[in-house]
Order: sequence, then structure tokens, then C-alpha cells
Amino acid sequence: MSIGNSPEDERPFENEHVEADHEEARPSIGRALQQARIAAGLTVDDVSSATRVRMNIVHAIEADDFSACGGDVYARGHIRTLAKAVRLDPAPLLAQYGDEHGGRPAPTPAAPLFEAERIRPERRGPNWTAAMVAAIVAVVGFVGFTMFRGDDGSNEANVAEGSTPGDSASPTTKTKKPADPEPEPSDSAIAAAPQDKVTVRVAAADGRSWIAAKDHNGRMIFDGVLKQGDTKTFQDSSKVHLVLGDAGAIDLFVNGKKIEENFQPGSVERLTYTKGDPEAG
Repeated sequence: MSIGNSPEDERPFENEHVEADHEEARPSIGRALQQARIAAGLTVDDVSSATRVRMNIVHAIEADDFSACGGDVYARGHIRTLAKAVRLDPAPLLAQYGDEHGGRPAPTPAAPLFEAERIRPERRGPNWTAAMVAAIVAVVGFVGFTMFRGDDGSNEANVAEGSTPGDSASPTTKTKKPADPEPEPSDSAIAAAPQDKVTVRVAAADGRSWIAAKDHNGRMIFDGVLKQGDTKTFQDSSKVHLVLGDAGAIDLFVNGKKIEENFQPGSVERLTYTKGDPEAG
């Protein structure tokens, strides 16, 4: 009987061959996820919409390409998310990923992770509120400045409108100085009166009176009421006709001479005077 290896001695080699065949029979991570997705009746678009993992990353993972994930931490996260979406237990797939890629990596520093996950801020439009406030402030300032300038120039405008050449710049109104009472004409005033005209002066000395005056052609010179203290003077080339409504309140001066007539209060007198020495016609 020859000494040699028995069949039993070769069994360990057969076991090793069976284990190698088992390793080759296990599908890859991407293949397992793809088969589970198809079995669940889902498309890549369905999985992307449900997990918010972009379609190009889903396609890459199913092809066992994890470079698009951005690192081991994100690759593990995508594997876990996709496995749950297609109803697979993510634990065996994560263990398989660790075996194929050197075990569980060290934690990614917080700052890079934050930078990768940070949501891009929205673009902010123009700040219309601040622009409107600035515009309102500018308008209010301009109106206030205009009103201030208007107040400063108001007095000058009033002076300019109310003044005439030669007037004073003062805005105060000039009051007319009351005239001194005219002296009562004396007998010598007759010579000073124009010799070629008749001049009649009527003064309401003792009250008010209505008077009317006409010239030698009968044209009305005056028709109105004299208040106490008022005077009127009428002149014509030859003749003046008078009507006194209250002759007792009137003093008459004709051609510079006072008429000494005893007119009664309330009496109406119709008088006519001519040139020269006064006499009633």
C-alpha cells in the first residue's frame, strides 16, 4: 500500500474553493441596489425624487462608482438612503463598503462638512424700502428748504409789489397827515380869486347835507352827501348852480368871500353864483 494523500487530505482545498466561489457570487453594492430597485418596480427618477439624491449620483452608485459622492462619509450616507428607498437592509451594504474601501473612515472635520452641506443663500433683491425712505427724506428736506426761503423773501416781495419808484423800502403803510384847517376867507380874498371864473366852496360846518352842483351848461358837476367837516369846491367859466339839501348846516364861500346868509336848519336852497363880487342869482 503506497503512502500518499488521501481524498480527505484534499478536502480543505475544496472548502477554500467553495468559499472563493461564494465571494464571487455575492453581488456588488451597486448591483444589489439596482436589482432591489428593479424588483420594487422603481425607476432611477423615482428613487431620486424620493431620496433627493441627484440622478447622476444614483446611476454612478449603481455602477459602483462612488467618486461623485464627494467622500466616504457621503458615500455611506447615499448607500444607506438608497437601500431604505428600495427596501434593503443597509447594514450589509455598509459593511461590504467598509471591506472594499478600507474600513470606516475617520470623521470628516466639521468645517468641510458644513461647507459641503451649506445651502446657497438666496440672492437678495434691491432694498426698495430703504430707497423709498431716502427719497421721502429728500423731498421733505427740499420742501422745508423752499418754505424757509419763501418766508425769508416774503417781506421783500410785499415791499416790491406795494412800492413805486421813489417810495421808501419800509413795509409800513404811510398815513396821510391830516391837512391843517383852512382859514376862513376874508374880504381881501376876493382879489385873489380868479377874475375870469366863478369859484364856489361848500363846507358842511354844522352837520351833513346833500348837495348838487351844475355848471353854466347845466352839466352835473357833483351830486352827493357831505359829512360834517367835509368841503367841496366847484369852478366854472361863468356860472355855478347849487342845490343845498340842508342849507342851515352849510357855510358858503364864493370867489373867496363867505356868504352871510341866515339859512335855516333843514331848509332847501337853490342858488346860482357868477363871476365877480358874489351874489346869489
